[in-house]
Amino acid sequence: MRIGEVAALVGLTTRAIRHYHHVGLLPEPERRPNGYRNYSVRDAVLLTRMRRLTELGLSLDEVRDALAEDAGRELTEILEELDADLARQEADVRERRRRLGALLAEPPGATGPVSPALAALLTQAPQTDSPSAAKDREYLTLLDATRTGSQEMLALLGTLAGDPAVADLYERLDALAEAPADDPRIAPLAADLMAAVPEELFAALPEGGVVVSGFREALLAEYSPAQAQVVSRLIDAFRQRGRG
Repeated sequence: MRIGEVAALVGLTTRAIRHYHHVGLLPEPERRPNGYRNYSVRDAVLLTRMRRLTELGLSLDEVRDALAEDAGRELTEILEELDADLARQEADVRERRRRLGALLAEPPGATGPVSPALAALLTQAPQTDSPSAAKDREYLTLLDATRTGSQEMLALLGTLAGDPAVADLYERLDALAEAPADDPRIAPLAADLMAAVPEELFAALPEGGVVVSGFREALLAEYSPAQAQVVSRLIDAFRQRGRG
């Protein structure tokens, strides 16, 4: 069969078949004396399998792997495995849609689906309009979503969040919003913040600390100069105590 004939038989375009040759997915057939490719029934069967696999959503690299792994196997068995794989993908899509539905159902400004440990922490935290407290909630939500913070760490932070003195510390940090980087209130506030942290929390810190590479700079950029000094000292103290 010539390329146009095999293309019509298997339901592909001649351009697609030439591309399969170009990327090495389909071996070159023998050529006739006039130079035209001469496709066999075996080539047509292989092209049919390629078309079915691509129609199921597999990339050409995945098709290549499937054909290599499935050499000599019955097509029915291959398709049954593909069907099982699609079922898993379908379940994953349903779960993603469930999460999306939960996000859409939340009021504006909500943090979104969180772990039970963070949900408990946010419930324990007093209601406040403090901008610094809002930043902490966003940071904790990020730690939770990226699994940077352990559930034990979040549970211990829940104890800290329930302390009435924490509201005062947030107010003191908010008060530095317009202060210069050498404000005398910086050092005492950083010390009081560290003193409020439960001792058990340091043992629960993830290896390498809570702040990942590059995040410290991004976090400090969210604060005014004086507030950034407080947060920077707090991060350094956490690292030192975590090593100890």
